Amino acid sequence: MHDTYSEKLDLQMLKSMAMDAPYQKNRSTIYTLTLSNEEVQLKVDNPNTGEEWRGFIMTVATREIPSKLQLLPGQILRLEEVLSEEQKRLAPCSPLPTTTYPIHPSSSPGNTYDNTFSGIPPCFFPVSRQKAEKMLKENTEYGNIILRPSTDNTNYAITLRQDNPSGPVMKSYKVLSIDTGFVIELNSPVTVPSLAAVLDHFLIETEFRLQPYLVPQTYDTCIELPPVKSTLPPKTVPRARVAPMIHTQSPAGDTPPSYPIPLIPTKATEAGNEYQDADDISGPEPKDLHQELRIALQRRKEQIYTGTPFLRPTQK
Repeated sequence: MHDTYSEKLDLQMLKSMAMDAPYQKNRSTIYTLTLSNEEVQLKVDNPNTGEEWRGFIMTVATREIPSKLQLLPGQILRLEEVLSEEQKRLAPCSPLPTTTYPIHPSSSPGNTYDNTFSGIPPCFFPVSRQKAEKMLKENTEYGNIILRPSTDNTNYAITLRQDNPSGPVMKSYKVLSIDTGFVIELNSPVTVPSLAAVLDHFLIETEFRLQPYLVPQTYDTCIELPPVKSTLPPKTVPRARVAPMIHTQSPAGDTPPSYPIPLIPTKATEAGNEYQDADDISGPEPKDLHQELRIALQRRKEQIYTGTPFLRPTQK
């Protein structure tokens, strides 16, 4: 029985990961991990899971999921979960400042930046290495040096562009943050007290042939009078157009008299034991009406026989 040992590796120092031999079914897969200070071989007994292990290692080391992976959708989801957990683990680290500060003027080129100024130089941009190289390539007139955060989100890095006779060359240098300042990782490490001193070191070493990447700011040269603020008229509520009503006052004593409404009689009349019609309440007395009707009928008969015009009798 073989003893099993475990060893902790700092994947932040990983530079590359390569397979020693082409993939072969039913055979163990060996990967070589190249770190900053050593090389480690990783043996995977199951070749079917070797690609997934490579995805986990590269995701944790680079903080992003590699684009060229032959994995199933479920395996890609597991890589996304690992990436999310790794980002949460690094979240409590103090965030890098993103505020830029103006350059302190000086008479000599060696003092382009004030060494006592401990803030972030204006050539700092919170971008990745690829984005920094793209900025330096597309805007050569802005400068050659960009200070940016490193991939571990804790330290810094310097990305610069050098124009050689054979063509432009991009280079990146790591800057470690320590309690007493910063360490520029070179063949002979250089310790400086501030990020401004880091930039000064690169300017001095390149004899000021390289300049910090500064985006020019545009300013207006003419003060224009702002337009007068227009005031809107108050809104009017639409009103209905109604003809005026004329009120007249009746003179005193012209008020028409009011007549009481007569009640419908309940007793029979004297003639024919008939009841008075309710619609004929305001007419003459029943006795006079009966007599008038009889006279009218008599005159109508005479008119028919004699041919004389009909005359309505007048009431006396």
